[in-house]
Amino acid sequence: MNNKFAIRILVLDDEPFMLKLLCRMLENSGFSSVSTCDNGRAALELLDRTNCHPDLILLDINMPEMDGVEFVRHLVEHHYSGALILVSGEDERVLQSVEKLVRAHKISVLGYLTKPVIPARLAELIDKWMPPAQVAIEAAKRIYSAEELGEAMVSGELVNYYQPKVDVATGEVVGVETLVRWRHPSDGMVYPDKFITLAEEHGLIDELTRVVLSGALNQSRTWRDAGMPLRVAVNVSMDNLVSLNFLNNVVELTSKAGVPPQEVVLEVTESRLMTDLRVPLEILTRLHLKRFRLSIDDFGTGNSSLTQLRNIPFVELKIDQSFVHGAWANDTQRAMFNASHGLATQLKMESVAEGVEDRADWDFVRHQGCDLAQGYFIARPMPAEDLPAWLVDWKRRCPELVLQ
Repeated sequence: MNNKFAIRILVLDDEPFMLKLLCRMLENSGFSSVSTCDNGRAALELLDRTNCHPDLILLDINMPEMDGVEFVRHLVEHHYSGALILVSGEDERVLQSVEKLVRAHKISVLGYLTKPVIPARLAELIDKWMPPAQVAIEAAKRIYSAEELGEAMVSGELVNYYQPKVDVATGEVVGVETLVRWRHPSDGMVYPDKFITLAEEHGLIDELTRVVLSGALNQSRTWRDAGMPLRVAVNVSMDNLVSLNFLNNVVELTSKAGVPPQEVVLEVTESRLMTDLRVPLEILTRLHLKRFRLSIDDFGTGNSSLTQLRNIPFVELKIDQSFVHGAWANDTQRAMFNASHGLATQLKMESVAEGVEDRADWDFVRHQGCDLAQGYFIARPMPAEDLPAWLVDWKRRCPELVLQ
């Protein structure tokens, strides 16, 4: 738990009763430095007093004169470096929209509370608070160059981790998704969000994908020889699909590794719109004809949408984690999940729920009849050598999860 006495909290709400209620909740939880304002302009004046700068603001969204959305814009102008908790009686979808807006403004938001506020939920959100210096350290992003990434591929610093996919009905482990990591000699483990875009922008994505695919196929062969025939999935960038050489490379590497094409899943995410679909469509259609499994990744986000389902012969639909984790308690997410899953069912595609983070998520996707699941509740991505031990532990856990 954070040092409560070190957190300066401002409660901003136009309703006197809510101000008193929230202050009482905070005091009962041990927070001693709490101030209040009943309008946005007074709160901004308070921010201008450096000795009273709040670390955390409980912000009501719907207020007269200056509403919470406008107040957030003024926070940006005031270079506010603290965090927010949104509070409102508005529809949950409105709260979610404002939360996204706050994040887009690069202001830390710990979450939102619906009225009437539950004290335990308030305490849970405040527990997420971190001092600004710590937030800055965690948010700091090391910028890498294309030259560094190119050298890393040559020197073997890129390593594959594997996250299991399991059959939701039986618990059977049917495959793994390959997730590349950069084992940097001085920075430690670097995650793909730090270098995939770099590879795409500097013409390195073909070589990066080749390194990842080659390693995954060789590992698949090793597992098969050890009596563990697992489907292996590899992420494919749309930038890989601008040259027919990609098709030849996939076929050649798969044949060389001795892995059946139907046991290879190519997960396609369209992170940017393609102006000319002729070559990508040819590559993906021919891969399908050669019995490779095509998966549409992060469905419902970015550009991965109904158009791609219509144009490309996908056999697997991955429901994005933003529609899965917590969907059991969120009407909007549940509707998105059900729409995606229903579409997969109607199109006779295998559905995969990403982001199964806890038992409630697992029970939800089981109840909804999803085919496969992956997420931290099942397993975190792991080095290949850790998979056998995880399998033993999963077999121990599995009966209790599927025999309900």
